[in-house]
Amino acid sequence: QQLNLEMAAQLTSKHISTACTAAARGSKPVAPVKLPASVLAPAAPVVRASSKPTDAASTRRGQRLTRTMAAAAEVVTSEAATAGLQTPHGGKLVNLQAPQSEWPALIQGCTKTIEASHRNACDVELLSVGGFSPLTGFLNEDDYYSVVETMRMKSGLLLGIPVVFDTDREDVVVGDKILITYQGQNIGVLTVESKWCPDKVKEASKVYGVTTLEHPAVQMISMERGKYYLGGKLQGLELPKRVFPCASPAEVRATLPKETDVLAFQCRNPIHKAHYELFIRALDAPNVREGSVCLVHPTVGPTQDDDIPGAIRYKTYEVLKQEVNNPRLRWAYLPYSMHMAGPREAIQHMIIRKNYGCTHFIIGRDMAGSKSCLTGEDFYGAYDAQNMASTHAAELGMQTVPSLNIAYTQEKGYVTADIAEKENLTKLNLSGTKFRTMLRSGEDIPDWFAFKSVIDVLRDQVKAEEGAK
Repeated sequence: QQLNLEMAAQLTSKHISTACTAAARGSKPVAPVKLPASVLAPAAPVVRASSKPTDAASTRRGQRLTRTMAAAAEVVTSEAATAGLQTPHGGKLVNLQAPQSEWPALIQGCTKTIEASHRNACDVELLSVGGFSPLTGFLNEDDYYSVVETMRMKSGLLLGIPVVFDTDREDVVVGDKILITYQGQNIGVLTVESKWCPDKVKEASKVYGVTTLEHPAVQMISMERGKYYLGGKLQGLELPKRVFPCASPAEVRATLPKETDVLAFQCRNPIHKAHYELFIRALDAPNVREGSVCLVHPTVGPTQDDDIPGAIRYKTYEVLKQEVNNPRLRWAYLPYSMHMAGPREAIQHMIIRKNYGCTHFIIGRDMAGSKSCLTGEDFYGAYDAQNMASTHAAELGMQTVPSLNIAYTQEKGYVTADIAEKENLTKLNLSGTKFRTMLRSGEDIPDWFAFKSVIDVLRDQVKAEEGAK
């Protein structure tokens, strides 16, 4: 396997922070290096853990998976949340939130306190409410390396990206009970079952396909995360307070129709008319049953630095929900921290949406892709994520709906690109750069491009930013 040797030589797991700091201060940029498809799409082992266990062997595999996280983990499941709907990943929808009456004793029993980062807080919340089912805590060292190397837990169950808790604390030891705090809240108790200094070069090369700091996630694991990872059972306390509600998997499932298809639409940007056309047309895809609905499920946790803040994106979704008032749509918000990991992240999103009750996943070109911050070169191929998703869809008990290539034409409005070409229609385009310029200048934005309600929210944000300068 080809590696970015210059960076790998610098970024040893022991000295990674020092090396990254030097690189951030002006070291010679290193060109992105892509790994072979076999690294990003590992072959399934002979024995697979079924996403829909129906026999004793499947049940035993699910039980072994639970024990890998914590032998004594108390997992609360709800039959009502799964009846007539998609089976959760691994067969169980977990709820790790401790009863409020037990919080004082749990907090009193903690030996140390660690403040969570924004990304940590998202992971704690998704673990607590079952978004990462069937996980019952942060990955221990053996499962971490298994996921890094093979995209699978040691049990064989798929997991796109390892879910870990990081720290620089030298005094934390196995057996500690960590009170996890976040912005004045007590959000969880982590029983430390393992602590290790991860090989971040290997993690970058296997999970993200590159080791260069030009990739935002490589920067994140190298320069934001701490020296150590901690694994072990999690008990959830308060959910992080946000300016927008994030419904749990059980809460979302309660809004879904039973015995029909539920499509998931993932996004991290405001929804414009082309996006809307994509998921509305997906409801009529050949592999989607009549009477299906689409869960519009934007990610509102940390994404890329130049993305619109989650609170503003939430406002655009809320006004759009009111404007379109479409009974075939469901809306919810996901407190997930984006990695921009391309193919691997497509699998992570499918697993999460499976837990939220979705049967189909709408996947576009270059989903969760990213570009070099220096050269602008794409790290992943346009169809890498779609191919990865299709490869593992059957195992996950889901179906994919590839996004159509939509174009706006003067003659017929929105049509698929092949029709526009075949009929020689006049296509209209508006680049993202031009759109942002028009927003700031107050120019009229074409009705065919964006929803008025969304434009109003974004313009208010631009005015607020300019007033703060």
